[in-house]
Amino acid sequence: MKLPTVPLLIAAALAASGSAAVAAETPAAGASAAERNIALGRRYFEEVWNRGDLDALDRLLAPGYVNHTPSTPNPPPGPAGLKPIISAIRRAFPDLHYEIRDIVATDDTVVMRVRMTGTHRGDLFGLAPTGKRIAVDQINIERIRGGRIVEHWRVTDELSLMKQLGAVK
Repeated sequence: MKLPTVPLLIAAALAASGSAAVAAETPAAGASAAERNIALGRRYFEEVWNRGDLDALDRLLAPGYVNHTPSTPNPPPGPAGLKPIISAIRRAFPDLHYEIRDIVATDDTVVMRVRMTGTHRGDLFGLAPTGKRIAVDQINIERIRGGRIVEHWRVTDELSLMKQLGAVK
């Protein structure tokens, strides 16, 4: 990924649930590309992950979307490749919630530091339900073209997740 040479637009988004979590779902007329990308990133987490609206992926992702850090090996490109992953995670954590903690955006990228929370009540890729609450940090990088997400990278504190679920000590 080529680092942008334009200055970064940094917006600290203390998006507590029920408050200003999606304050800028629709950017104002004349908004910069970075501001539009921030709004797209917020919509992605709120509509898809927090609400479970899988149909929103068809509006938010490009048909050739590539997931570079899949939870399952070699997902198909486009929204169809991400839908089963989201469904599986939402089944494992029915009360799943993502809080956007920080956002950094450029004209073609949005980076979001998020905290994922939920209660493990369903199978998680072979790990039986534990009933335990989790809080896990992630960094998500979304490349954007034409107002849609075209590429995705994610880093999750998976060791912390496994410790919280009791899968490792």
